[in-house]
Amino acid sequence: MKKIIDPVSTEILKSQLTKDRFLRTTNHGGNEIYVVDNTNAPDVIREIGRLREEAFRAGGGGTGRELDIDKFDTDAAYGYKQLVLWDPEAERIIGGYRYVLCDDIVYDKYGQPILTSSHMFRFSKKFIKNDLQHTIELGRSFVTIDYQSSKGGAKSIFALDNLFDGLGALMVMYKGRMKYFFGKMTIYRQYPAPAREMIQVFLNKWFGAAKMRRVKLVKPARVKRPIKYMKVLKGLTFKEDYRNLKAFVSDFGVSIPPLVNSYMNLSPKMQYFGTGINDEFGDIYDSGILIPFKYITDDKIERHVKTLKPKLLIPLRNLLRRKY
Repeated sequence: MKKIIDPVSTEILKSQLTKDRFLRTTNHGGNEIYVVDNTNAPDVIREIGRLREEAFRAGGGGTGRELDIDKFDTDAAYGYKQLVLWDPEAERIIGGYRYVLCDDIVYDKYGQPILTSSHMFRFSKKFIKNDLQHTIELGRSFVTIDYQSSKGGAKSIFALDNLFDGLGALMVMYKGRMKYFFGKMTIYRQYPAPAREMIQVFLNKWFGAAKMRRVKLVKPARVKRPIKYMKVLKGLTFKEDYRNLKAFVSDFGVSIPPLVNSYMNLSPKMQYFGTGINDEFGDIYDSGILIPFKYITDDKIERHVKTLKPKLLIPLRNLLRRKY
């Protein structure tokens, strides 16, 4: 495990988080969201890599390198951008997402998309043809350590909610072009195995019916005794089983991981493609999901999408069309 690099100068970060890269102000907490890449903000990317490695190590994952940066962060050919959540008062990065529009990606010689998740999943020809072209792949979501505790006040309480404001802005910006979010939900290895397996069974029961081998895991994490868990998940509705799930994991002294909890309450039409072992990132457990914009719940649309005026995104939309 190598020593993580020193922080990037605040003044350098501010010089690269410019007005033309500003996406929106968050609904709560008074934070700001920007979109950058390695071409226009290389030092911001470097700081993101530092903060990601710090946060992921604390959770039990990480790369073990000086910072979490790879070719998808640095090589413009792959098309990835970064959503950056910025605290203008403390002048610090709070968190972020890495994303790419999948209608503008590269493919390998076997016809598989070259994505950050490609080492974990194999995509069917039908999925590539019908869905991937309208999908935004999300990854590397993080909240910095200092903002993960409620002791940090409103800035911390709303950090994850603020990131969803960013996703709402992407939905507005690419309306008509993009229809889905595809990504991974992470559970770290130190999370109790029975609680993790119960979450897998819950996801499969309520979100797994439509997977139909459209996206296949390379290294699936099997549930040893699924019938045992199904005896607990006897609810006739999602809400009933959600309460059963929360009670079950609480017996192990944990709660549902925040991002997993947020996603499973985002859309009743979320599709779950199974959970696999990410052997490139500390052997964590990652679950593949697809979220249709059309079926995101009304309360989330009101909170994260309708609060943004489309015309405010025109300058940034034009900027992101440029090829570097």
